[in-house]
Amino acid sequence: MNNLKGKVAIVTGGSKGIGAGIARALAASGAAVAVNYATDKAGADGVVDAIRVAGGRAIAVQGDVARAPDVQRLFAETVKALGTPSVLVNNAGVFQFEPIDAVTEEVFHWQFNTNVLGPVLLTQEALKAFPASGGSIVNIGTVISDNPFPNASIYAATKAAMDAISVALSKELGARNIRVNTVAPGHTETEGTRRIGFVESDMGKQMVSQTPLGNRFGRPEDIAPVVVFLASDDSAWLTGERICASGGWR
Repeated sequence: MNNLKGKVAIVTGGSKGIGAGIARALAASGAAVAVNYATDKAGADGVVDAIRVAGGRAIAVQGDVARAPDVQRLFAETVKALGTPSVLVNNAGVFQFEPIDAVTEEVFHWQFNTNVLGPVLLTQEALKAFPASGGSIVNIGTVISDNPFPNASIYAATKAAMDAISVALSKELGARNIRVNTVAPGHTETEGTRRIGFVESDMGKQMVSQTPLGNRFGRPEDIAPVVVFLASDDSAWLTGERICASGGWR
C-alpha cells in the first residue's frame, strides 16, 4: 500500500507502544515519518532503523511536547530532513492511576500538560507548517474518556478534554482543509500497561473477558491501520469523528 506516498508525518511519542506501531504503519504506506520521543532515544532509533531497513524515510527527534520551543524544533527538523509535513499524530501521553485523594498538583499538571497542552501546541505549529492544500491531524484518545474506571479520573479528564478540542478544531479548521479526528483505543497491551501491571491485573482480565472481538487485549497493530486511514485521502470526507478501536469494548 502506498496511499501515503509523498506525505510527511509527525508522530509524537513514537518510540514505543501504539506510537511506534503507528510510525511503522505510516511508513509502510509510503509516508516519511518523524518519530518524536521524550526520553527513549534507543526506542526511537530502533523504530527509525526498522523503517529505513524496509526502504522508508524516517528521523528521530527528541522533544517534550508540552514545551513550545521543543515543538518548534520538532517541526523545523522534520521540514529540514523530510520536507513539509501534512500529517500530525498526537500520540504522546502519560498516565498515573491512583485514588483521587492521592492526586497531587504536580501529577495533575504533568498529565494535563502532556495530554492536552501538548496537542494544542503541536496543532498550533502544524497550522504554520502544513501546506496550503491542508492536511490531517489524528489525536489518540481512549475509550475510557467516556467510560472511566476508578482511579483514572485525571487521565480520563485529559482525554475527554481532547475529545472536545478535536471536535471544536474540526469545525474551526475545516475551511483550511485540515481534518481533525480521534482514534480511541481500548485496553491495549504495550510496554506502559505491562509496566504498571495492568495486563495481569484483575481489572485487565475482566476487561478482556468483556471484549466481543477475540477476548484479548488490543495490540498496536490493531490501532495503526485506523490512523493510516485517517491520515490518507481515503478519509477525505471525514472530520470531527471519534473512532473506537477497542474490539467492541465499551
